This record gives sequence, C-alpha cells and structure tokens, in this order.
Amino acid sequence: MNNILSFLFQNHFTFHQQGGNQSTTTEFILLGFGNFLELRIVLLILFLPVYTLSIAGNLLIVSLVVADQHLHTPMYFFLVNLSCLETCYISTILPRMLASFVTGDQSISVYGCIVQYFFFGVFAATECYLLAMMSYDRYLAISICKPLHYTILMNGRLCLQLALTSWMNGLLTNIIITSFLLELTFCGPNEIDHFFCDIYPVANISCSNTRLVKLASFILGLMGTGPPFLLTLASYVCILHTVLNIKSKIAQKKAFSTCSSHLIVVTLFYGSVFLVYIVPEIETLKELHKIFSVFYTVLTPMLNPLIYSLRNREVKEALFKTFRKDSSKVL
Repeated sequence: MNNILSFLFQNHFTFHQQGGNQSTTTEFILLGFGNFLELRIVLLILFLPVYTLSIAGNLLIVSLVVADQHLHTPMYFFLVNLSCLETCYISTILPRMLASFVTGDQSISVYGCIVQYFFFGVFAATECYLLAMMSYDRYLAISICKPLHYTILMNGRLCLQLALTSWMNGLLTNIIITSFLLELTFCGPNEIDHFFCDIYPVANISCSNTRLVKLASFILGLMGTGPPFLLTLASYVCILHTVLNIKSKIAQKKAFSTCSSHLIVVTLFYGSVFLVYIVPEIETLKELHKIFSVFYTVLTPMLNPLIYSLRNREVKEALFKTFRKDSSKVL
C-alpha cells in the first residue's frame, strides 16, 4: 500500500513541476472543534478513554477468536476482520487529534492530509463490504437449517475470498478518488473546518476546479456503499421473512439473537454515515456534520466490540473461560 501511495505522489509532483503549476500551501490547519484550552482539555479527557477502549476491545475480540477453537466459524472470521479494520480505522484519525489537544498544534502537511484521507477512505469502504458479507453469512446460517450444509457452503475458502473482495474494493475505489484529489492545487485559505481530512472539506479549499473530483467521489462513493448496503438490506429482509415463518417462539428468539448484534452495528454505522453525507452541508448544520462524523469514525469502533461481547453468549463464554484459565495459573 505504501508503494501505491509513493507512486501516486511521485506522479502528482512530477505533473505539477512539468506544468509549472505552483502551489503555495504546504500545510493545512484542521480547525476541529475549536482552539480554546478548556475545550481541548475536555475533549482530551473524553476521546483518550474512547481510543483506549476501542483498541483494547477490538484486540480482545481478535485474541478470543484466535485462542478459542469454538469460535473458529465464518461469523467470527468476519468479526476478526472487522475488529482489525476498526483498530486501523480509528487509528487514522484519533492519535493525531489527541496530539493536537495536548500540543495545540492543529497543522497537518498536505501530504499527510491526503494520506490520512486515503487510509480513512479505504477502511470506511471496506467496512461497508465487510458488514454486507457478515449479513449474508447470517442469512445463510438462519435460512439453512442443517448446520452441515451451512459449513459446506460457507467454507474457509469462500470466507477468505469474500474478505479479500471487501478489502480490494475499498482499496481500488480510494486509489481512484485519491488520484483525483492529488490533481488539485492549494494556494489560498488553508483552514479545514473539520477534525480530519475528509474529501469534501479538503476539496472546498482548493484553487482548482473541484467539480470533477466531487463528481468522481460521489459516483465511486455511491458504488462503494450502495451495493453493500442493498445486499445488507436484502439479507435482513430475507432473515426477517425466514424467522417469521418459524412457528416456535423460542426458535424465533434464538434466530433473532444470532444476528441482533450485527444489526445494531449496521444501524449505527449506516445511520451516522447517511446523516453526514445526505444531510445538506449548509452553514447552520456544519457542527451537526462534525458530531455525526464522530459517531461513525470514533464511537462505532469503540461500541462494536462492546455490542458483540455483551450481546453474544459465545463471546462471553470464551471471555469467562480465558479469565478462569488466567486465575487458575495465578493460584
């Protein structure tokens, strides 16, 4: 991935040197949530535990799944992918933001800003596809009554192919968008009214014509989120139809419990994403856009491991088993 970025940046700077196009801006100022000392301290106290809990929670999920043989199933294979992704996802934004709360330095280089957007875009797009794959897996698990048939259909090879497809879609989509972003020049205002480098806030301060990059971002963003969202929606419509046809109330409840955690995660993620990118970006709603952005970039990665661990019996059992082993070793 670093080689891809180096290639893109090399071509970008060569293009501008040959064209004689001079960009006077070398760094941006991320305005974030304001520059008041009291506010920075409050935000540091709020976001530092969130980041710590997110990293610890997601790494705990990965450790439990790897260590417990009972969790070596397709559902938990995708959950490990999601936890790894969430760890990387939140780490593209929060460490730099926390550092700015401590030092008061809100600057970021143009190169650093575009790199941050690239990785953020890759992880966000990949999460859309991973959530879709997980919903498809839940549909198969519920609709196929015979466990043996389910394991034959959703085998290790297919799981790996679906996960790789998710990562490759996220990567390719954002290579294209980032290549358009690299063609912009920045020679005027350098203040970005956001807490991280998102595509539209960055494009809005460019001296270039941004119609093409915004159009490409909209089309590719729609292609990146539309199909996985529709697949997720279709999967849950089929799950609902299957569960409602089950005559036993106990069996219905058990079937719903297998996908309830994933449904909550999907609702939180897509709900906040749609609020950010569908609600009109007018002056009076700018602060609301930032708040909604916090939900899907910061809070969702922290809540996901909590949701899966608190609402999932198998994860709780694996956690208790690990604690019992550790306590017995101490004794």
